[in-house]
Amino acid sequence: MDADHHVVRLCVRGMEAEAWGEDGTALRLFLEAWEQASDDYEACVAAHYVARHQDTPEETLRWNQECLNRADRVSDERVSGFYASLYANMARAHRDLGETAVAHEYFQRAAERVEDAPGGDYGMWNRLAIAEGLRGPAAGREVAEAAGGRKAEGALLAGLLARLCEQQDLRALGMILPAYLSDLGSQQDRDRLRSALHMVHAARWLMAEEQQTLGEAIALLGEEAGAPVAGGVGGVSCRGG
Repeated sequence: MDADHHVVRLCVRGMEAEAWGEDGTALRLFLEAWEQASDDYEACVAAHYVARHQDTPEETLRWNQECLNRADRVSDERVSGFYASLYANMARAHRDLGETAVAHEYFQRAAERVEDAPGGDYGMWNRLAIAEGLRGPAAGREVAEAAGGRKAEGALLAGLLARLCEQQDLRALGMILPAYLSDLGSQQDRDRLRSALHMVHAARWLMAEEQQTLGEAIALLGEEAGAPVAGGVGGVSCRGG
């Protein structure tokens, strides 16, 4: 975005007000940006920020939908990097209204566009937010069936990570969490997660019960990918070295 553009400048001032906890001032500036928007691109930018300061889930959804509609009207490279965030915002808005099936669909759309989003810290924040949404409750039989064995593997890993947190096992957490928290379900992401789990399993840092759970999770991931399970991992037989 052009930082010298008048609508963008108003939004930047609004974000500065947010940082100081001045939400009323922030909303006033964002609404001013909305009112001064002269085309769909400017309206898209302003609506995104106005949506952050609504009092009800319904109004939040309305402004996020407005933002998405304006981006669709622009439909060029200026907004291509917006869609992961726009779809994730729509997903959260529907989730807050209890519409979990629609929310899951939007989280899936967000995951499909995440590579178009800017990189760096913002890109990682987007990826983590989308991955968290995809791990949430998915309503509907079709969604559950599409998930396959991921529920079982996900439950194993969630329980394992909780125990590792209790044990303050920073080595294992440092290896597993980046891949786990950023997993959007692509084959590349699943392979990255499986590789991280394999390395921790091979290092044999964990106690017997956690090592067993880790092996079971790796086996489930291997079945999902249709790949052989390296080193005989199914229980605790994989050794490093």
